[in-house]
Amino acid sequence: MPTLFGKRVLLGISAGIAAYKSAQLARLLKKSGCEVRVVMTEGAQTFITPLTLQALTGEAVRTSLLDPEAEAGMGHIELARWAEMILVAPATADLMARLAHGHADDLLTTLCLASEAECVMAPAMNQAMWRHPATQANAATLRTLGWRLLGPDGGEQACGDVGPGRMREPDALIAELSMAPEDAPSSMAPEGAPSSTAPDVAPAVRDADTLRVTITAGPTHEALDPVRYLSNHSSGKMGYALAEAWARRGARVRLISGPVALATPPEVERVDVTSASEMLTAAEHVAAESDIFIGCAAVADYRAEHVAEHKLKKTDASETMTLTLVKNPDIVAEIAARSPRPLVVGFAAETRDVERYARDKLTRKGMDMIVANDVSQAGLGFGADDNAALLLWRDGDDTDSQALPPQPKTTLADAIVDRVLTLYAHRAPTAHD
Repeated sequence: MPTLFGKRVLLGISAGIAAYKSAQLARLLKKSGCEVRVVMTEGAQTFITPLTLQALTGEAVRTSLLDPEAEAGMGHIELARWAEMILVAPATADLMARLAHGHADDLLTTLCLASEAECVMAPAMNQAMWRHPATQANAATLRTLGWRLLGPDGGEQACGDVGPGRMREPDALIAELSMAPEDAPSSMAPEGAPSSTAPDVAPAVRDADTLRVTITAGPTHEALDPVRYLSNHSSGKMGYALAEAWARRGARVRLISGPVALATPPEVERVDVTSASEMLTAAEHVAAESDIFIGCAAVADYRAEHVAEHKLKKTDASETMTLTLVKNPDIVAEIAARSPRPLVVGFAAETRDVERYARDKLTRKGMDMIVANDVSQAGLGFGADDNAALLLWRDGDDTDSQALPPQPKTTLADAIVDRVLTLYAHRAPTAHD
């Protein structure tokens, strides 16, 4: 793992049950060639002992800001200067709140404020705590301060709840830490931040409070008769997660939604539609006043050429029924073909050859970026709470990519927003702008 070999990593451990994973994480960091020193909060020591981490790293574990022996030579400043990366794993909701608001009331938070190292954290907490608006606001603030958030993952928790909040597994964290920061999820940082996790993000888009974002989400229903329709398995969860993520960043969000059983995210304007033609009409209506258009909806490719006036009846004489279908409009391609037009992002749900089909769609439909995922993977994609994605975007004549590992759709949405903001920052001005 060449990007980790020889790196000086300060591993911060806060007071969560996931601290038991930190021992394995320390071991894997050492195995990857890192120099590792550990700092533990007072609460963390109730879950795992400093002696365990000392045995794994070969270094004394620091636990107190006011240790007279260590501080005789301003030890915490020296430790802050020593670190090339600060990795807080687990990061509890309390620690996130303190760091988001600039507190320095123990050794770990003091080091985080005093260091110019790359800053990474792996959140871990109860699923309700993670979903709470205060925690989400703190997570957004930490990203703007230069922190790179890895996780949390979804699944069963120690308390018995099921949902997002589990600390990412140590081997998955090592894999992400081995990526170049600009290729890893959730890595947006403002200009002048101590971290170098996303140097290509312009300060003009540290938040999205001046942006107008339109998102399509969910399936469409294409009527066959008054009681039947063609559709797909889309739940709308990814599109709604994106709408919520953009709204948290301050964007004005319009959500054009097909039929779903989801609540409208706070501060989001929702337009309900049923068919592909209705969705296209709604999208064209707002395209001229959108800075960014994200086609996340799973739009039916075909509709019935003629919708029956009455319910189609089955007959005993025939074992088959023939339907004549015609193509639906390609909403993303239609918006991308406009002039002027917003920055256009599309989605591709595939079951094989994901990258090949996504690259073709990116070029053929004239999009700026595409988010592709393999919906054949169990537990990911349609209807699931988790997803993984391959991001592809145009950079001049070339195409760049970023792989996002399996994670809750809520956190995946933030990683996608980060990448779109970066693209928007470097987009050539147009008449629309």
